[in-house]
Amino acid sequence: MMAAIYDEQYARRYRDRDDQLDAVGSYQELVRWIGGVCDRFGRPIDVLDLGCGTGRYFWGLRHVNTLTGLDASAPMLAEARFPTHADRIRAGRIELINGDLARHQFPNGSFDLVYSIGVLAEHVPLNRSLVERVAGWLKPGGRFAFTTVDPRSPDVPKTLARRIASAMLPALPGDAGRRLHERLMAGGMYGDARWIRQQLDGLFTIESLEHYQSDVHLHGRCVARKVTA
Repeated sequence: MMAAIYDEQYARRYRDRDDQLDAVGSYQELVRWIGGVCDRFGRPIDVLDLGCGTGRYFWGLRHVNTLTGLDASAPMLAEARFPTHADRIRAGRIELINGDLARHQFPNGSFDLVYSIGVLAEHVPLNRSLVERVAGWLKPGGRFAFTTVDPRSPDVPKTLARRIASAMLPALPGDAGRRLHERLMAGGMYGDARWIRQQLDGLFTIESLEHYQSDVHLHGRCVARKVTA
């Protein structure tokens, strides 16, 4: 379904937009953010971009040994072969894979960093199943960096039912509160701080979790480190 939506015409428009983003402050902030995550390792790293699209964040990565980009859309990956600021990409090797991130598998311990910007809890559910798979792909001490759309984002429809449920949520304990919260998160298509912590619990230690405002949404932004025995 997603691959059909992101056809050649869409991919070309999306790639054209990449070249206009240098004037967008929130985009530049994300580029600095992902570069800063790379700096936390202090050594060359192997990186996976989940839902890489046209590769618009490739140039922000630093100290990269290998870079793997996974996306469900072949036309988007075709554009990613010529990403924005290609001359500033310093990865030793880049591999682009056409695959569904909800089903694709990598060998355990393949990456130091898995990141996903503008995909999880937006186009693809952020849920426990995906988090478990990411944890398996990471090396010991590896990091998972990602953004979500917060349900309080101004563009999320504020229906009467959603407003009532949001008001009730703090007063509902136990399973009733959990079920209502899951409904408000649409099963992972949105992600607030509570939802992010629940999905990562026991598998990752959160290093940073914050809000930021893009030109489109209010987002959550998280960096988490894999828990090792």
